[in-house]
Amino acid sequence: MIRRFKSATIVFLQIALVWLIALIVIRALEVLVNGLIHQFPAKLFSFMLWSWLVDLSFWLKWLIFELIVFVPLFFVRPKLATISFKVFVAIIIFIQLLLCQYFSTALVPLGADFYGYSFADIRQTVGASGTIKLPLILSFLGMIVLLVVTLKRLPKRIKAPLWLAWSLPALSVFYLMTNGEEHLFKKNFEDLFINNLALNKADYFFKSSYLHFYPGDEDVDIYADAYIGDYGNGSIAHSTFSYLGGSEYPFYRKANDPDVLTPFFNKAKSKPNVVIIVVEGLGRAFTNEGAYLGNFTPFIDSLANKSLYWKNFLSAGGRTFAVLPSLMGSLPFGKNGFLDLGRQMPDHLSLFSLLKFNGYKTSFYYGGDATFDNMSLFLQKNHVDEIRDIKSFPAGYSKLPAENGFSWGYGDQELFQYYLANRPSKADKSAELNVILTVSTHNPFLINEQEKYNLRFEQRMVDLGFDETKKDNYRNYKHQYGTILYTDDALKSFFNNYKKREDYSNTIFVITGDHRMPEIPMSNKIDRYHVPLIIYSPLLKRSAQFASISTHFDVTPSLLAYLQSGYGIDLPGTASWIGSGLDTARSFRNVHSYPLIQTKTETIDFIQDSYHLNGTSLYQIGENMQEELVRDDVNYERIKNAFENFKRKNAGLGSKTSVLPPSIIQKYSPVKK
Repeated sequence: MIRRFKSATIVFLQIALVWLIALIVIRALEVLVNGLIHQFPAKLFSFMLWSWLVDLSFWLKWLIFELIVFVPLFFVRPKLATISFKVFVAIIIFIQLLLCQYFSTALVPLGADFYGYSFADIRQTVGASGTIKLPLILSFLGMIVLLVVTLKRLPKRIKAPLWLAWSLPALSVFYLMTNGEEHLFKKNFEDLFINNLALNKADYFFKSSYLHFYPGDEDVDIYADAYIGDYGNGSIAHSTFSYLGGSEYPFYRKANDPDVLTPFFNKAKSKPNVVIIVVEGLGRAFTNEGAYLGNFTPFIDSLANKSLYWKNFLSAGGRTFAVLPSLMGSLPFGKNGFLDLGRQMPDHLSLFSLLKFNGYKTSFYYGGDATFDNMSLFLQKNHVDEIRDIKSFPAGYSKLPAENGFSWGYGDQELFQYYLANRPSKADKSAELNVILTVSTHNPFLINEQEKYNLRFEQRMVDLGFDETKKDNYRNYKHQYGTILYTDDALKSFFNNYKKREDYSNTIFVITGDHRMPEIPMSNKIDRYHVPLIIYSPLLKRSAQFASISTHFDVTPSLLAYLQSGYGIDLPGTASWIGSGLDTARSFRNVHSYPLIQTKTETIDFIQDSYHLNGTSLYQIGENMQEELVRDDVNYERIKNAFENFKRKNAGLGSKTSVLPPSIIQKYSPVKK
């Protein structure tokens, strides 16, 4: 028995050490590939040592659990135990390689957001991304062959002493019992990309998956005695919410949102049209004056100078799935995003439904497939009159270039042309609310005039005064920047053509991004949400720039308050808005308390005052949305409690709780009227 146990631990360690060697090699390859494609860490040697320690941490955490399974099996069938462990190690290594490949393309690690999409959504996203190509497939096949050969031959050549075979599992137990990872492996590098590069991608995926299926405290009971009605801090909000719905309607409140837009507008003779343009991936990092990556949107910048412009604006989500509910309905997220509730989305009111109730015609235009992320279900629930997407375009419009047989749909030039061709322009027609969602600035960043915009990208770098070293770095993202310039041109053409229409003088345009494009490395945690907001109209009295923080949640409350104040539209005296309206302070500040949802399965961000809570880390937000990690236990606990209060209110949405009482929904239903 003793001899068999000694033999089992030796064989186990031989195979486990091959896994550790593979982790070391994969880490070196990962850093090399990302360094060549994107950027190398500033202090490469110290980064490598630290990242190898992170890999060692991952390896140690698994060691004791694998040994507990391996040894009993070895006593029964030594060969079966050996083969099983080798297969397990091969699978884990293969998963590690796949996750590293995903990160090098998406620049964000894959976590539990994997579970938030249907098979059809994943198939379309992966296929259209252009990541699956023959050289990549051959490389993976070659790695699998190498891995099989290595696992077959190398373990027997490793001379593992008995003391090491026993001490490493003991170290694994000690490491887990003392929560070594929490105490030893917290480090912040120079930017978010390098921090994400340092992660062990398999460890991140498995931890995120575990928390997804076993959320623990995340699945809070809103009926508990500790339930608190408000998640914000009344001392900093410019309007204190008065909640009315108790535990059944936790977001139901009085609608006392101020009208901050009327002072900037001339009064029109009739209700103005509203056109909302949501630009895929439009981040402030490369948009308008002061963009830290450089201004690659000259037209949008010129438009912002003639508009109401919020330069420190935030999306409510890190992916497109969050934009329609937050921008159009100021709605809470639910467990995996409001759209993920599908046909179980609670009845609600939105900018779509309330303006339609007040006589507006409503439409939604998208170059892709509106069924993606259940967008079409949301639009149908809001009784949108026209939903036009990839299936609606007639012959004569060119799709974006296909990748692996997939195309996201029609480019932005075609989308805007299609929109203008289908909208009557008479100024005396019924008022309209039209929403346009673009798709060109999305992975794989291929457009029909690729070479033209590659040259435009080169010229733009010259215009921005980049030196050759900086140009070489930016060329790693030439397709991303090329599509940004393409979309900027498409918007320029759209506005030039709109000026010829009769209804132009009575139209308000709202332009924002759904989130910041993650395929160009991000500087910090909040960069993912940092997008511009531009409100432009011939009705404006004057332009203005605001440095205060607002979010997508604030747009609908402010537009409705403006239209009620100036044009007498009929609105309920109660609402369920998460937002309290746009802040028009010229100086930097934040008077809002809001959650942000990074992926469908990660609601880990919350902003309050000048602080951003990300998981267990607290950051101080600066005037240009830069962030600094701070240790402030008082503010950490205060903001954490506010976040927990929101999560209590949000937890049962769609199952235990709803948004608004049926009486309000029925009274303001546009179908009933």
